[in-house]
Amino acid sequence: MLRILVTGAAGLIGGEVCARLVAAGHRVTAIIHRHPVIRANDGKPVAVANVERGDVARSLFGWDAERFERVAKTHELLIHCAASVRFDLSDADYAAVNVGGTAHALALAEAGDMGFLHVGTAYVCGARSGTVTEQDPLPDAGFANGYEASKAAAERLVRTSKLRWAIARPSIVTGAHSDGAIRQFDTIYAAFKLIALGLVRHMPASAIATLDFVPIDHVAGGIVAIAERMEEAAGKTCHLVSGNPLPVADFAGCIAAYPQFRTPELVDPERFDPSGLPARERRLYRRTAGLYAAYFQRDPRFDDSTSRAITGCACPPTGPTYVRRLIDYCIREGFLPAA
Repeated sequence: MLRILVTGAAGLIGGEVCARLVAAGHRVTAIIHRHPVIRANDGKPVAVANVERGDVARSLFGWDAERFERVAKTHELLIHCAASVRFDLSDADYAAVNVGGTAHALALAEAGDMGFLHVGTAYVCGARSGTVTEQDPLPDAGFANGYEASKAAAERLVRTSKLRWAIARPSIVTGAHSDGAIRQFDTIYAAFKLIALGLVRHMPASAIATLDFVPIDHVAGGIVAIAERMEEAAGKTCHLVSGNPLPVADFAGCIAAYPQFRTPELVDPERFDPSGLPARERRLYRRTAGLYAAYFQRDPRFDDSTSRAITGCACPPTGPTYVRRLIDYCIREGFLPAA
């Protein structure tokens, strides 16, 4: 049994990680900020051993020194899931939560001589295509948005720390593999909805572009497996990815298979001009869908050899059949309309 701290425990990934850690017999302390209930991806509450309310953006998590020391000294491993995953924040907001929050989490782990498992993103590779290995150096520039840049900056802090650390990098986290279930429809799901409903009918997309959708159960299971093998994982980076990214054209085809949805027009990025869109579509594109446009314009092929060697887990198939499973779940839950 490990005594494990989880930041961002009320979030989508953090909640499912907590559920799996508890099921495996570990003693979990959940650090929460605003949301008081820790829930697994199926929506069920998770019976963690302790809950600590704290703000990763503040020094000492906003605690007094005595509480900070007590929490630090009573745990063996910190899994840092807390982050802002929105794409529309200011640089100052990203710096406070994603970078500063990682610095504060590292300080807590250092105070207790804990291991540190950082949950980042595979897209710290920047706006590149081709093979991306787990050993590739972090780029200094070329990121598609402030989120990616902030997660790269956070990784640099982890890599230069004196702790026993490991890094888990999910790609685009989507619903459970078996039925597409996901606890909350945020991030890229908002763009999916605008596209499927025909509110955003044009997307700039490269002919080679792919989307690396990875089921949340593979991501959370991989994080738990890394946590249980920290001696082997120490100093390593693990891609938690599909291993079989979906061509954007196939994604559009999955949407087109439903008669109630509009097929998006994929436009060559060099010819795409958002200012030429109809007024409402232009507003929605700039406000939501356009924030994810970079993901329709690159073809990173994430190698996960290290991850598979450590965890023994490979992602199950995530082709068009899986994407239709995701869409069907969205329809069942009322997030997307039925025919």
